[in-house]
Amino acid sequence: MRKDKYLTTKIIGGKFRGKKILLPEKSVTRSSKSRLRESLFNTLQFDLIDQNFIEMFGGSGSVGLEAISRGAKQAWFIELDPNSFKILQQNCQSLDPTRCDIRFGNAFEILPNILKTLESRSEKAYLYIDPPFSIRDGYEDIYQKVIDLIASIHPDVIHRIIIEHMTQATLPEEVGAFEKVKYRKFGKSSLTYYAPKEKEAENL
Repeated sequence: MRKDKYLTTKIIGGKFRGKKILLPEKSVTRSSKSRLRESLFNTLQFDLIDQNFIEMFGGSGSVGLEAISRGAKQAWFIELDPNSFKILQQNCQSLDPTRCDIRFGNAFEILPNILKTLESRSEKAYLYIDPPFSIRDGYEDIYQKVIDLIASIHPDVIHRIIIEHMTQATLPEEVGAFEKVKYRKFGKSSLTYYAPKEKEAENL
């Protein structure tokens, strides 16, 4: 696969700062913009060190790999598109494959298994969800599916859930055992943060 036929982005902080990673075609997936990623990791900062990070709808893996660069212990990536999955594999291989766990398939089906693994280890994770925008054909109900998924998650395995979504989509204040603790807008995209209700929203 020739790398010069693809667009690239860069890791913006941490051990691999400045390292280029490949991006899938725009028609297949969106890459989280640098300004949005910078805000996300300014919020999480040192809380990520030696923690687990899960990126649903992995695409290029730019968010999970940023987490790895900033000290996350392990990152899981889930991607359904075959071409995007190949690029994701290359990107993980070029940074730190020993800390990357890449899963091919439907994120809604695979995530529960990852969470069960964490539960068996008595560990937690930061969960990043960046679904296709609901204006795309076939994804009209994607945000409702995400909300239903969050409602099914046990809070003991989660530090924070962060959703990257269309700014015009308004997410609920509470979902299952989680409550909204932070919101940031970046043009057409926004970030909404959820934390377990029984825990204080530390540093958010």
